[in-house]
Amino acid sequence: MQILRAAPATGDWPRPPAALVAARLHEPPAGARVTVAGLVILRQRPGTAKGVIFLTLEDETGVANVVVWRALYERFRRAVIAGRLLRVTGRLQREAGVVHLVAERIEDLSPLLDRLATPGALPPSAESG
Repeated sequence: MQILRAAPATGDWPRPPAALVAARLHEPPAGARVTVAGLVILRQRPGTAKGVIFLTLEDETGVANVVVWRALYERFRRAVIAGRLLRVTGRLQREAGVVHLVAERIEDLSPLLDRLATPGALPPSAESG
């Protein structure tokens, strides 16, 4: 299956490569394998969810809801617990009008955020603004 990806913007501030923006998650069909990336704005582990963790990622266009099953959590535990900026690949699920990404792979891209605070890491136009 093909992974849908947004074309990288040239001259953009450090952003995760090869990720579909949240605003376009309605486009692929249910079951499609896609990759999203964003800042972790919420982690939930309800006691009634039998070990399932829910993440909410935010990018410049909106939010993406991510479901992390227990077995996958054990594999990517460090990224799920400590990651500030994550890239998640998985399958789209639609239920009651809500789109979720059921995670298959989780990457911690938090070091990209450190580049924002480093002089010279951003294009000159972004640093002066």
